Amino acid sequence: MNKILQYISILFSIVWLQSCGLGKEPVDLIVHNATIYTVDEGFSIAQAFAVKDNRYVAVGGNSSILSNYESENVIDMGGKPIYPGFIDAHAHFYRYGLGLQVADLLGAESEEELVKRVKDHHDRNPEVAWILGKGWDQNLWDGKEFPTKHALDSLFPDTPVLLTRIDGHAALVNQKALTLGGITARTEMVGGKVILEDGKPTGVLIDNAIKLVSAKVPDASEEESRNALLGAQENCFAVGLTTVVDAGLEIATIDLIKKMQEENTLKMRMYAMVNPSEANLAHYFEKGPYQDDKLTVKSFKIYGDGALGSRGAALLRPYHDHSDNYGFLLKNPEEFDELAKQMYEHGFQMNTHCIGDSANRTLLDIYAKYLKGKNDLRWRIEHAQIVSKEDMPKFAKYSIIPSVQPTHATSDMYWAEQRLGPFRIKTAYAYKDLLDQNNMLALGSDFPVEHINPLYGFHSAVARKDAENWPEDGFQSENRITREQALKGMTIWAAYANFEEDLKGSIEPGKLADFVVLENDIMIVDRKDIRGIQVKNTYIGGEKVF
Repeated sequence: MNKILQYISILFSIVWLQSCGLGKEPVDLIVHNATIYTVDEGFSIAQAFAVKDNRYVAVGGNSSILSNYESENVIDMGGKPIYPGFIDAHAHFYRYGLGLQVADLLGAESEEELVKRVKDHHDRNPEVAWILGKGWDQNLWDGKEFPTKHALDSLFPDTPVLLTRIDGHAALVNQKALTLGGITARTEMVGGKVILEDGKPTGVLIDNAIKLVSAKVPDASEEESRNALLGAQENCFAVGLTTVVDAGLEIATIDLIKKMQEENTLKMRMYAMVNPSEANLAHYFEKGPYQDDKLTVKSFKIYGDGALGSRGAALLRPYHDHSDNYGFLLKNPEEFDELAKQMYEHGFQMNTHCIGDSANRTLLDIYAKYLKGKNDLRWRIEHAQIVSKEDMPKFAKYSIIPSVQPTHATSDMYWAEQRLGPFRIKTAYAYKDLLDQNNMLALGSDFPVEHINPLYGFHSAVARKDAENWPEDGFQSENRITREQALKGMTIWAAYANFEEDLKGSIEPGKLADFVVLENDIMIVDRKDIRGIQVKNTYIGGEKVF
């Protein structure tokens, strides 16, 4: 009898154990024992999730996920923090990739160092038809004066040189390049300037003047373009970026991005802002907006004015350190108005670079003409860097999204007051004031103008300090935003600004399983330690890409 009871007990145990597994749904990936910032509507924190077919199927506690799902790929995160994949709401991904192949001038501390880096680069690549470089910033130099072409003319009399300033709104070229561009002391154009000294070009070109030279640079080959995109992707995955907004692309580049995504060689998700050339406008107005899981093409990137560092930003009153200079718009207001009309009629988002308070006012008023009031068209002002108090409420009135780059504030804070003066500086980099308009900010970096690491932007947004955690009380700390707001700005709010909030931006069932695992938690660690936190893993659609 005891043997029979023992047999029945064993049989019951086997049936019970088997039945426990019958209800489990097979999935591709289970992640558990983590601190998961879902960034859902309630900003809830979960412990685990399950992924199937590139998307989250369930998010919740450890026991709930482990008892209802099974997978051959189960990861115990050991308590590590997880966030939705980071989105850079304004960058130059393709240009950054191309820049990996040219002379790196970032951080050069003098004109002499700039020239040495260019020479070293050319010595390594002596056969190039053009010598290209990027990243110089005269504000890092003792005199803060623009460089000149003299040394470049001496070193490279027969090879054209084009060296772009860090913000892309000024460039240094040599005489060979000036000649190829047809530039003389008498050259003038709307939205651009040739800097002169003693009546002769110094080699520095501002904004639209650069195009006279850059138009002569041969286009990159498909192989060079592919290498640029893959190089940029590798570095972006390493810092937790899973979606990048590329601000200003051509048809050929967008087509190559789509082709590489279909091949699955380019896994980075992209939001493409199109350059508004006549050919691009005609092409995309005929095709209409496009969106799939990897690529969205629904907007055009317009340049309203130049940059503050090169005194090309359009101001309502003259520069504090250059009393007869107001900067300038890059187009006539009538041209901006015509673009806005076309965007509105064809259903495309208008995203305009506006640095100075005059540029912001001009474009906000043009937007208002077509948006009329509250709307869901999600037109954006990129940078919104200096906005007068009178113009600030227009963002709320017309549902205009401010797309800002927090590291601009902490990079420019050393010299911005020299340009703007002690009163107008208070209306610059006013991210909290902008956030209060629509309770939303889209956060980006503008790389390669700034570093690609989104945690640098997170730190600047919440601390208003540089890499050395200076100044002690933060730069204009009244415009600091909270950690929750900063995380939303680089996830769900950035996704909303891209018309992608149903696809990404939070860790919720049905959304693409893009997420990043950090070594330490940016939501609780001391603010001074944020920039040093390392990315442990980056996932796209549940696939580990870093």
